[in-house]
Amino acid sequence: MDDLFSQQARDALDARAPLAVRMRPRDLDSFVGQEHVLGQDSPLRREIERDELASVILYGPPGCGKTSLARVIAERTESQFVEMSAVASGVADIRRVIEQARDRLAMDGGGTILFIDEIHRFNRSQQDALLHAVEDGLLVLVGATTENPFFEVNAPLISRSRVVEMQPLTDEDVRSIVERALEDDRGLSGTARLTPEAMELLVRRAGGDARVALATLDHAAAGAEGEIDEQAVREASKVRALPYDRAGDVHYDVTSAFIKSMRGADPDAAVYWLARMMRGGEDPKFIARRMLVFAAEDVGLADPYAVTVAEAAVKAAEFVGWPECRINLAHAAIYLSLAPRSNSACRAIDAALREVDEGPARGVPQHLRDASYGGAKTLGRGEGYLYPHDHPDGWVSQDYLPEELGGARFYRPGDRGWEAERTPGPAPDADVGLSADDADDQA
Repeated sequence: MDDLFSQQARDALDARAPLAVRMRPRDLDSFVGQEHVLGQDSPLRREIERDELASVILYGPPGCGKTSLARVIAERTESQFVEMSAVASGVADIRRVIEQARDRLAMDGGGTILFIDEIHRFNRSQQDALLHAVEDGLLVLVGATTENPFFEVNAPLISRSRVVEMQPLTDEDVRSIVERALEDDRGLSGTARLTPEAMELLVRRAGGDARVALATLDHAAAGAEGEIDEQAVREASKVRALPYDRAGDVHYDVTSAFIKSMRGADPDAAVYWLARMMRGGEDPKFIARRMLVFAAEDVGLADPYAVTVAEAAVKAAEFVGWPECRINLAHAAIYLSLAPRSNSACRAIDAALREVDEGPARGVPQHLRDASYGGAKTLGRGEGYLYPHDHPDGWVSQDYLPEELGGARFYRPGDRGWEAERTPGPAPDADVGLSADDADDQA
């Protein structure tokens, strides 16, 4: 049992804690956001209220309420609530908690809930140490992670837990949390107020992160006298906090949105997602490389110049860097968004690779074999080969595939842009390489 001194020490610590810590919800009714998992009739809420919680992994961006929900569970449960940080704990710490849980269960039948923050930082052996205790019900695991658990947490541990995805807070959620902090006795107790413009700026810059919003309010209130204006918020938060990670889910999601926007011929969306990557600190070379792949895969032969534009963006990213190369990247993103699209080259090489991988081994026809060395003719190498430049239009009908593949079509031209005007070999009654209109003009 705590003595008076320890209680006073805890009260003093709470009073000095940052506003985001002081304003953590104490129960489910004061929890803001995440209605999709904590609504009145949700399974998770019922489990918490009945103190029948099963192992769960809370997955979501920073500031969405994962740790706050764990604190609510700690207040609600009759079980022993043990908190552990994946950054500072090892296998020995896990085994000690498991032994204590076993002793507690044997002595009075009491349960144990183990909360592990940043569980994705546990290595495989640390995660494996939890498996049997979670599977046997000796521990109820509550894990919190900002990384996709299906990538970062061992599959056996996921199979023994339920994954609950928590979403970024909406602007209305953040506004509600800030308004409560302004009035609550644990917060600013009505000693400060935000102008409407300052409130909107603070909410926008929070980017769905309650912790950022409350930290910004805390700093802005410290230098203000009663009223907090836009300038105070700007000074307290120099950069808008938008979720972005260079190796996790947001990185892949934003990159996917960028590529799909270019593929969908939407230059405005492409530039927006490009800006999100820039502000997130993304490596410009990564962005440029993705555009170079896109130029060949999605624009392709409908506009062969697109690869040159994308390659120039790669060069700019390598030799110019931020912030100037932002213009080159935007140039390329807009160009690629507006270019006609064809994936015929991608489909052609993939079809040919399938034939090489799955078909029988096929020899090179004699007339296509190398005849440049002495004795090649004696072996019949190159015999029957027709040199295209010796024929009108620089083309002659000739088989270039193995005999068994005669007539196979790996490349099927698209019907847009540069590619639509060209077909393999000369078109009947038209000059090679010219569209019908160009041929008519030259005639």
